Amino acid sequence: MSDATAAITAYWDDAAASFDDEPDHGLRQEHTRAAWARLLRSWLPDAPADVLDAGCGTGSLSLLLAEAAGHRVTGVDLAPHMVERAEAKLAAAGRAGRFLVGDAAAPPTGQGRYDAVLSRHLLWTLPDPHAALREWVARLNPGGRLVLVEGRWRATGEAGAPYVAGAGSLPWQGGVTAGDLAAAVGPLVSTLHVEPLSGEAELWGGPVTDERYALIART
Repeated sequence: MSDATAAITAYWDDAAASFDDEPDHGLRQEHTRAAWARLLRSWLPDAPADVLDAGCGTGSLSLLLAEAAGHRVTGVDLAPHMVERAEAKLAAAGRAGRFLVGDAAAPPTGQGRYDAVLSRHLLWTLPDPHAALREWVARLNPGGRLVLVEGRWRATGEAGAPYVAGAGSLPWQGGVTAGDLAAAVGPLVSTLHVEPLSGEAELWGGPVTDERYALIART
């Protein structure tokens, strides 16, 4: 493991204990949870599907996926403590899920293919987000869906503290605009559309003033 990867792993491991305190992370408020469940239902297949949750964190969205239509979820996260919490969260709810410690940009899932790949607020942390996008699209079955929940926000870590040393060199540090992400994804897929999410305060636990959106693409 490189020094940079070790630092990033340590950052998110340390953040795991308080990660769910953020309204859109823990989904502890029923109205916030219901808002995310509604969106996931609109973005993903109605029938049970194989879904890869890239950068699953503590598994809040993985749990919603398992509950929504019985989707078969595989979650990948670099931080072992995040994965432990995701496993515990689904087990406590009586839901099945497969969780792996590894690089979400190149998920350690072998030759597995998925009906959908979901990633939320991960791309800004990656040294090569374009490579991750290519990798995720390559993991999709024909007609599969790529769902990216992203935005352009403050230049700090999602846990609210300054991110790891050297983060200023990350291509999308501070997030990525919908236009830039659409330009990166467009050549890899057959169709895509963007749904603005900044105005949906229930998703975030209150009003936000930065750019937040979902990009949904089909292969």
